Amino acid sequence: MRRLTLAEVNHIRSIPGRSLLLYITDRCPVGCAHCSVDARGDSPTIRDFALFEDIVAGICAQPELTTIGISGGEPFVERRGLQIAIERLAAADKEIVLYTSGIWANAHVPAWIQQVLRPVSCVFLSTDAFHAAAIDDERFICAARTIAGLGVWVVVQVLKLPEMVNKAQDLLRRAFGEDYSQHAELSLIPPLPYGRGALVFHHKASRPGASFAACSALSAPVVRYDGQITACCNEQLIKGLGPERLRARCHSALDVDAALTGFRADPVLNIIGGVGAGALTEHPRFADLAEQPFSSICEFCWAAQSRAAAPEDADRLLSAMALMSQA
Repeated sequence: MRRLTLAEVNHIRSIPGRSLLLYITDRCPVGCAHCSVDARGDSPTIRDFALFEDIVAGICAQPELTTIGISGGEPFVERRGLQIAIERLAAADKEIVLYTSGIWANAHVPAWIQQVLRPVSCVFLSTDAFHAAAIDDERFICAARTIAGLGVWVVVQVLKLPEMVNKAQDLLRRAFGEDYSQHAELSLIPPLPYGRGALVFHHKASRPGASFAACSALSAPVVRYDGQITACCNEQLIKGLGPERLRARCHSALDVDAALTGFRADPVLNIIGGVGAGALTEHPRFADLAEQPFSSICEFCWAAQSRAAAPEDADRLLSAMALMSQA
């Protein structure tokens, strides 16, 4: 097992075809008011394990995929699915990045949880004021120490708000001392106005479409436990909303390969993910989006998808722009 730092994870995720996120459950007992996917204790989870095992097999069969993230919801509430995924991915020599709230941590961490953590290269452990009601300081510290004690690198994921960052640093000092950087680091994330988070945070001010640069999220698609594959990690897409062009459905391991290949070949996605949204507006079909206001790159991308209904292989200019974006 190779330990992966935040910089290494971000670098791998920026390379098309090298990584993806396996979303194994919608269920989560923490109930954070800012949850961007509206995960709840009674949300859906894996029902068809034969399909799930096929999905994992399809991921394992992709030789170019070196690094697989596992997320939800809270992955540890889906014990059977998590154990299957970790075991099969580790056997296929994939680097595993696991995302968790640490809700599972207590004075006596079950053996199965330690077994799940051992092959993992990096754990993103979330904390902020919204988690505090369900995960107190001692539980978070226990989770951090358990992960680090197994030789796994800890990335503490916290909202980019000064008071929450300060609290996360304090928790790491309590867990590991002043030299906590030997075991863990921080990842500061922006508040997301999706799911329940839409009631807490607001969208940023709108910008012209031509001002948006490349979208790094398009380098790492998301494979959901029920067979849905999305081109990126947009929370609304994962929940089944948004353009169908950004979504594929798989029923077998072969379908996983077909879906990932299709997204990698999509010229619109290649341009937005390569040279950026602004470059796409140089094409006549998308030119009016240059000055149109959008609150996010995701909103721009969705608008562009509605213009991309014609077969791209008949559009030589679009295909050429896509090839140039990959140069």
